[in-house]
Amino acid sequence: MAWFPFFVELDGAPGLLVGGGTVALRKAEKLLAYGPRLTVVAPQICGELAALEGPVFCRRPFEERDLEGPPRFVVAATDDRALNHRIAALCRERRIPVNVVDDPEACSFFFPALLLRGKLSAGISTQGASPTAAAWLRDRLDALLPAGIEAMLDRLDRCRARLRTECPDSRERADRNRRALELELALPDAPAPAPGPGRVALVGAGCGRADLITVRGLRLLRQCRALVYDDLIDPALLDQAPAEARRLYMGKRSGRHAAAQQEINALLIDLARQGGLVVRLKGGDPYVFGRGGEEALALQQAGIPFEVVPGISSAIAIPAEGGIPVTHRGLSREVHIITAHTGTGDAPDYRRYASLQGTLVFLMGLERLPRLADDLLAGGMAPDTPAAVLSGGNAPHPAALRAPLDRIARAARDAGIEAPAVIVVGPTAALDLR
Repeated sequence: MAWFPFFVELDGAPGLLVGGGTVALRKAEKLLAYGPRLTVVAPQICGELAALEGPVFCRRPFEERDLEGPPRFVVAATDDRALNHRIAALCRERRIPVNVVDDPEACSFFFPALLLRGKLSAGISTQGASPTAAAWLRDRLDALLPAGIEAMLDRLDRCRARLRTECPDSRERADRNRRALELELALPDAPAPAPGPGRVALVGAGCGRADLITVRGLRLLRQCRALVYDDLIDPALLDQAPAEARRLYMGKRSGRHAAAQQEINALLIDLARQGGLVVRLKGGDPYVFGRGGEEALALQQAGIPFEVVPGISSAIAIPAEGGIPVTHRGLSREVHIITAHTGTGDAPDYRRYASLQGTLVFLMGLERLPRLADDLLAGGMAPDTPAAVLSGGNAPHPAALRAPLDRIARAARDAGIEAPAVIVVGPTAALDLR
């Protein structure tokens, strides 16, 4: 039967190594990486072993009093088989874990083939059958590890500690820890940026799961000094910012604004002037009805360096998630992305969109859906034109509803669909490619 692999804390723990040759040297080198208080007992101790820093050396034969204390573990590594067996028997009487080199039957624990990378510790054992095979497997595992595994585990450790206080629900906490790992594995560890003048990155987070962000966006997020974020951002992305980074919520939803756009512009400028990288994390794409253009203009006028990292817009992502391609050969050769809101707050006239070909995608239009449908019909669009209302990504109430244009508003109301939602009108809205 296989032996169970326990992981034991040895930092500061007393340990006894009996033997002073090259075999004892190899055991000591493995052990000392884990910080025990190691005592080496042997009449003669080879030069390489004696040169190690940390152990206490007793140049004399083994005595039973060496087991007083008792030590947390004992390693018998002499070239005297009878002495090794005597040490093993004494340890078993005292219930002290003992390893006897090259004698599996005398052992109560084995030395595995060890792999140590920061907080990662792996041990592979064949229960003494083939140490060579264990070492071969260890080397293959080492080759599979991502670059920067030590820093990655440090970040995941900080994320896990923060989530223990921020996220009381155990299932949500486990999901966010898993997604944090997925994002860590998505790209190699990047070097920390050199200190310098402040700059801003307008980063599109994509629409939906955290792994829809671009590689460039994720790398900038991991390097930021301050993070300013919107609604509907996957929380796993917030966990990717450095632990010391400031996190500032500036969501803007219909009827509920955490801050006016002018305040957000001013905040980005102020943070940038304090130095370092500021990431403005926006759902979807910054320039597709995300008001990223207004923020870029404000930064440009203030003389703040900035860059824009595109993201996957909800105009494309949410229909795709619901099984609707916004273009499709033979059905739709063009797509029009329209906001249902106007900058002035006046009631818009949607009749002019009825003559457009292809697919119409309306954002931020759920409240105006009855007016929108009526105007399209009044503009000459056929009553049986396929239409769909979809809420997805990180929306709190996902839904996907299809109905003819003349019935879509009532169907959405009866289904209780809630904002945010994307409205699709056109032949592809009848498709369900999931």
